[in-house]
Amino acid sequence: MDKRLRGIFAALTTPFAEGRISVEKFRENIEKFNRTGLAGYVVMGSTGEAPFVDDEESEILVREARRAAGNDRVIIAGTARDSAEWTVKVTNRLARAGAQYALIKPPSYYKSRMNYEALKVYYSEVADRAEIPVILYNIPQNTQIWLPLELVVDLSKHVNIIGLKESGGSLAYLGEVVSRVSPDFHYFTGSGSILYSALDMGACGAILALANVAPELCVRLYELFTAGKKDEARELQYRLIPLNRALTETYGIAAVKYALDRRGYYGGPCRPPLLSLEAGARAEIENYLRGLDLIN
Repeated sequence: MDKRLRGIFAALTTPFAEGRISVEKFRENIEKFNRTGLAGYVVMGSTGEAPFVDDEESEILVREARRAAGNDRVIIAGTARDSAEWTVKVTNRLARAGAQYALIKPPSYYKSRMNYEALKVYYSEVADRAEIPVILYNIPQNTQIWLPLELVVDLSKHVNIIGLKESGGSLAYLGEVVSRVSPDFHYFTGSGSILYSALDMGACGAILALANVAPELCVRLYELFTAGKKDEARELQYRLIPLNRALTETYGIAAVKYALDRRGYYGGPCRPPLLSLEAGARAEIENYLRGLDLIN
């Protein structure tokens, strides 16, 4: 297993200013994150509003992330498009910009036709032609497609498919995958609410929206767990669940961006049609941040 892919990765937001991506704010955020112990960053994941960012903007962000992150941190890029051909083109374009791994969710526009064989053909063709290793991405709440367990096991045998990010939140799925794939296959949880349990069941780390807002606490939980201090890690997990639920389940990306602003990073507005956070939700997020001593 690649040691670089162990630990906590922040699923970065995309900063916008006056409707355009702000490379300056993006760089400033990463430079601050570099001091928190994060293992790396995902650019153009779900938290990065990837469906609203075009290919040219994606390349600019990946290139800037590679420069700002330094050599010690991994850059993973979300590269999925709805055809294999387009996904290959975007993947290789972002690889040349500095991405080291591609995070690829299933194509979902024709979701009723995305059966086992169609998904296998899609991922196999992309992995055959991609210039960087592929990480499968299961996020059924957004795609309405759950990658079948047998498909993940089958695809894990491809030399260029090296891992899975699982954001469905199923520990049973985690347990079945980990028990049936090679020890070299990387399993990341995408849920900050089950980070402890996922690590305990064999995950190598996590790719989290929560790691934008509380990177030092996510890293601390991982370090406590790997040091064998499981009681302390479990207690920290309990404390993080309310904030994570508010950010990812209740309010979404607008809440992550608001929390970033409150923590001294740049969150800024979402890109339409996503709306800004309402006053009541802002107050709730602030209470969670104060409860974790993340703001005064």
